[in-house]
Amino acid sequence: MGRDVYEAHAPARALFDRADAVLGRALTRLCFEGPADELSRTANAQPAIYVTSLALLAAAQDAGAIAGDPACVAGHSLGEYTALAAAGALAFEDGLRLVETRGRLTQAAADARPGGMAAVLGLDEDAAAAVARETGAEICNVNAPGQIVLGGASDAVERACALALERGARRAVPLDVTGAFHTSLMQPAVAEFDAAVAAARLAAPRVPIITNRDAAPLTDAAGIAGELVHQLTHPVRWVQCVEWMAANGIEQVVEVGPGRVLTGLIKRIAPGLALRNVNGVASLA
Repeated sequence: MGRDVYEAHAPARALFDRADAVLGRALTRLCFEGPADELSRTANAQPAIYVTSLALLAAAQDAGAIAGDPACVAGHSLGEYTALAAAGALAFEDGLRLVETRGRLTQAAADARPGGMAAVLGLDEDAAAAVARETGAEICNVNAPGQIVLGGASDAVERACALALERGARRAVPLDVTGAFHTSLMQPAVAEFDAAVAAARLAAPRVPIITNRDAAPLTDAAGIAGELVHQLTHPVRWVQCVEWMAANGIEQVVEVGPGRVLTGLIKRIAPGLALRNVNGVASLA
């Protein structure tokens, strides 16, 4: 991923090259050539997505497809780091180091406390929360109306899937992930990551970031530090983020990054918003 903007836009190429220098390894080659199973490892996937997303933003700005600052920024889980960098709250290098540390620590936590995640389709958040309480699972993501991700220990997720189907869910689909992210099983990662965040240079963003925690607009560095640590063990409330934007004067949302997942979710949450996706050179025209 990202090869086309690397080849076509010097600012994007510079970010990939800086990433390799910061990490001391060939992340760029892994992004472009794989192998896919190595790229998909949490410790590699998180910095790869972060760098590719910011390279796409740099390419869009270089091409004139995006100009000026937005009214606000938001990101889904890892995407909060891209959003913070885009808003000037986090320098590219500091964000990359944090993302690499986050990937390493969350994978270590997953190895120490194995678990899984499953997408439950067709239940609202209250019904999904009841299923979680009764089975020992936890809500990980509130992605769209009728799309909730539950996680936890593997047996708890299995019980939750069965109970969700009994309660009227259309489907309960186990996800191909390496751990129960955004749940209490990530607690072993918290102390070391808190120290990493404290050591990073955070600044007040140029525009508010709408947080995964509670869809509240954050404008100060201290609040951002708390948000980044909090999201390790708590759910991503994407529905509420998008609802806040739609209710507070936002008319268009531009998704920047590999893929189009968030664009699809936003269509379901707030159909009235105009949407644009920036995921490669072809999307910059």
